Order: sequence, then C-alpha cells, then structure tokens
Amino acid sequence: MHSVHGQYLHIDLSHGRMAIYPIAESVQQAFLGGIGLGAWLLDAWCPAGTEPLHPDAPLIFVSSPFIGTGLTTASKLAVLARSPQTGFIGDSLTSSYLAISLKRCGVDAIVITGQCPEWSVLIVENQEIRIEPAQDLLGTSPDSTSEQLRDRLGKQFRIAAIGEAGENLVRFAAISNDGRLAGRTGPGCVMGSKRLKAMAVRGSGRLPVVADPETLGQAARALSRRSLGPETAKYRELGTAANLAFFNKMSMLPSRNFQASQLDGLEGLHGEALHATHRTDKNACAACTIGCEHHYALRSSSGEGKSGSTVRLEYESLYALGPLCGINDPDIVLQAARLCDDLTMDSITTGATIAWAMECRENGVDLGVPKHEIPTFGDGDALLRVIGEIGQRRGLGDLLADGSRAAARGVGQGSESWTLDVKGLELPGYDPRKLPTLALGLAVATRGACHNRSSAYEVDLSDQLAPDAELEARVQAAIRAEDQASILDSLNLCKFLRHCFDDLPAESAHLLEQVTGVPADGETLLATGERINTLKRLFNISHGWTRDDDWLPSRVLSSENSQSLLSPDWLTSALDIYYRQRGCDAHGIPTSASLSRLQLDHLRESASAPA
Repeated sequence: MHSVHGQYLHIDLSHGRMAIYPIAESVQQAFLGGIGLGAWLLDAWCPAGTEPLHPDAPLIFVSSPFIGTGLTTASKLAVLARSPQTGFIGDSLTSSYLAISLKRCGVDAIVITGQCPEWSVLIVENQEIRIEPAQDLLGTSPDSTSEQLRDRLGKQFRIAAIGEAGENLVRFAAISNDGRLAGRTGPGCVMGSKRLKAMAVRGSGRLPVVADPETLGQAARALSRRSLGPETAKYRELGTAANLAFFNKMSMLPSRNFQASQLDGLEGLHGEALHATHRTDKNACAACTIGCEHHYALRSSSGEGKSGSTVRLEYESLYALGPLCGINDPDIVLQAARLCDDLTMDSITTGATIAWAMECRENGVDLGVPKHEIPTFGDGDALLRVIGEIGQRRGLGDLLADGSRAAARGVGQGSESWTLDVKGLELPGYDPRKLPTLALGLAVATRGACHNRSSAYEVDLSDQLAPDAELEARVQAAIRAEDQASILDSLNLCKFLRHCFDDLPAESAHLLEQVTGVPADGETLLATGERINTLKRLFNISHGWTRDDDWLPSRVLSSENSQSLLSPDWLTSALDIYYRQRGCDAHGIPTSASLSRLQLDHLRESASAPA
C-alpha cells in the first residue's frame, strides 16, 4: 500500500520510552487514516474502564494517505482521546503543517500514554524523542509557547500546545497548532492531565511515494481548479461568517440559549459588515487553495484599535459567543474569540455554557456565587470576564469549566431543562427545530452534537427531500451524510471540498486508488465510512453508552415552538429506523451479522495494544 508507512509510534511519558509498532495493510485499507485509523487505535489503547484523565488513557495524533500528496486541503491532523467532557469518543480535526511534519517522521500516527513527572515538552525528531521541562512556559498562550520553542529548538519544528485551560483541566480545553485548534470534546484537557504543555515535531524524512504520481498530479490540479470555483466562493470572499445573516433571516439562528431562533440588531456581525469594518487579511491552511480563514482587527472596549492584534473568526465562534449569549457587538465577539484561542477552549461549549448560566440568572438559580457575578444576556463585559474565569477555574468559572451538562447536574434546581447538548457536547449553530435530517444526525453523532460529523443540514436546506418526505428516506439521507463525512475525515480532506465533487464517494475512491494503488470504488468507500462509524459506536458502547444517549434536548423537542418539525415521538420513530438501517438491534447495538459483514470482529481483535 503506497503513501503510508505502515507503523505508528507509541510514547510512554511516565518512563520516557518509545516503541514503534506495525499497522497491518488490511487495517489501513479498512480505516484509511485520520479519524478512521485513530478510532481503531483508540479502541485498542483505551479499553473499557479507562478513565479519560488516567495516565493510561491515550492521546492520539493521526495523519492519512493523502497528507503530503499535493491534493488541496490534505493537511488535516486527527486528534483522538476518550473525551473528558462526554466520556465517549473524542475526535477532532485540525489543519496545519504539523500533519506533514508527523508523516515525515516515518510513522502514520503517534500514541501518547503516561504522565510526565513535571510539566514538560515532548520533542519528537524523526523517530527519536526527548522530554524537557516546561515550567517556564506555564501560563503562556499557544502562540507564545510555539514562538519560544521554535527559538529554542529551531524553526523547522511544528508545535502543538495548550493554554491555561488545558493546564487547569477545563473539560473542553483544546489543542492549538499553527493558530488552528483541535477544539471539541476536550483533547487539551487530556494533554494537560499528562502534564504536557506542548509537543514539538520535526520530520526530515521523505514522504512515502504515491502509486500513480502522473495521474494523481493531473487529478490534483483539476481538483485545485474546482476548489476555486463558485462552490467555495463565499468562504474565500467572506469566510464562514457569511452564514450568520442567512440563518438569522431564516429563523434558524439559535439565540439566547435557544430561547429564540432569531435576534435583532445583528447587522454588525454579518459577514459583509465584518469584512468592511474589521477584516485585515486572510490565510489558508497548509496545502489549501481555498483560504477560508479571515482575520479581523481587535479593538478595545473603548473602540480603540489594538496595534497589530487580530483574530480569526469562524461562524461557530461567532454564533456561540454572539447571538447565543444575546451579544451583537462585533468587538466583544472578536475579543471573546481571541480569549478562547489564547486559553485554548472550544468556543461552542464556552458560549453555550455561559448562555446556560445566563438563563440560570433569569430563573433565579443559585450557582454558588453572588448573583451579580452571574452574567446576563447581552452583557459583553461579563462574557469576557467569565471566559477568563473558566480558563483559570476561578469563581463561577470553576463550575462552568466542566461544561453545561455537568454544571446543571451539579446545581440542579431545574436547570437541566435548558442545557442544549447531546451526550454532553453542546449543539452547534444550526437550530434543528426546522432541520429534521440534521436533528437526527445530531442525536446519533458518536461524539455528541456535531454538524461536522454529518452535514445532514444540507439535505434540509436543499431540494434533495421534500419537507414531508417519508421518514425512511430522511434517515437514509442522514446515514449517507454521516458516512461521507467519515470518508473525508479519514482521508483528512476539508469538508469545503465536498461540493467540488459530482460524486464524492466515487471520485474520492479514484483519488485513493491513485494514491495507494489499492483498487477502490464509491460503494467500497461508503462501506468504509459505515465501518468507521460502527467502530466509533462500539467504542462508546464499551464506555457506557445506551440508547438513551442518542437523544435531543427537551427544548428542541418541545411543542411550545409552533414552527418545530420535531417531537419525542418523531425522534423515537427516526431512531428505530436508523438502528435498523445501520444493522443494529432495537437498543442501538450492532448485530453480529453487521460486525461480520464489516469485518469488525476480526479487525478489533487485531488491534489489541502491545503490552
């Protein structure tokens, strides 16, 4: 199999040891790379009963066959762990040169276990490691940490680092590299539990060759041209912030903790307005032709500019730190996004948890701090203060640092009724009450509420299905969206490329064959997506999942919203059909026939972690 090394590096921080283990070609064909191969490794190294923050719990970084091939956007690095926020699979993707540097080390993945005796930096240079003290880096932002380490080690090193949130074991802490975050499900908390401030990677080896370089080169150039077409125009011109005005107009923008689906006075937050008043430049991830990352100028609360200070802003941060908290001031939202990046916190969970606290104040819930310390909807200064408190686990922030579900369970008083999460992971910025295919995708998503592991909202926003389509057809559409997302996440391609393909599974299969030399077609690749999603479900089952976890928050299932297309009966019926089409029993457990068909019984047995 071309374009892979067929081995991974295991690092034991407790003893400062490393070892290299093989990956069977059958495994790489079955799981590809990225999230797929990472799920296989996580299943092996994190058996039932392994607590997320125990030293034995693994933190895993995975590349893919497409990394370093010249295919546009093929620079994503998968980061996996058992989530300290949800208790289930935690899988994140981040785009950076770190993915290429890791692959140049001669391995396809790095598995980290153990715990450093003191705060440390892990240095991986090709296939050698060393561990150095990091006390002098504590309290610094990832950008500052990276700058200091490159000054010390050399500019060729690529850095993954945590900020204060990771140091303080905030359950939704992220990992930052090249200014991009592996954000959701708390990988930065796992990294912090290992007393690992940063990992510095330098690979100087050759990238493995592809099977058909000439044909792949032609295909790569064609895909790059298509990536600059109308399908990605809004992301190139305005970035993902362009989504806010559309969702607000369509009453699909979650606002004030999902108490509304629209908010007045958001004109200053529209992508066009931000472009005119705050935008400074744009950037592209490694190996990307699209360049969706837009940078905006930061201003102080007095409106004065901060010289040279900018922030990248994506739609999800804009939604969660803006309308969800009743905030319409662009300067406040930009400062909040920058704070989340510097502290390395998932901005969706940050905003959603603060929005929960805001509603708690509205309802007179005692959060264990003076009432005036609890923020109110629309109070931008309080939003910024509480974000800092969360990152440092001070005052109210100590309660909120475990996420909204854990906080609500801790304080009770009926506050569980307005937590908006699935499996402990807060909902993204798409109101599912008008998006039923997405609603099912959110309910069954293995890592919790996530639009990136399904993108089923596209079915609802297009003419692919009529609003009154048969439930069987809607479930099938959700399944296909879920499997296609797994394909992209395991090939480590950007989701923005999906519209550049006429037939994503078939064309991705052709690229995969040109890269690896292994024959593939669209149906085979869709089966691979199904296999990966089933393995993730099996991992969750081994860590306590039950059918009750595939459910939506009561607020979005309530009949109080007359425009909602959802109800508990609807979701129950949708889940029954979903499990049946997925080859599961009525409880959501994959049947032995399904495991045999997907070869998961054999592949899981081959994955036992070396002693």
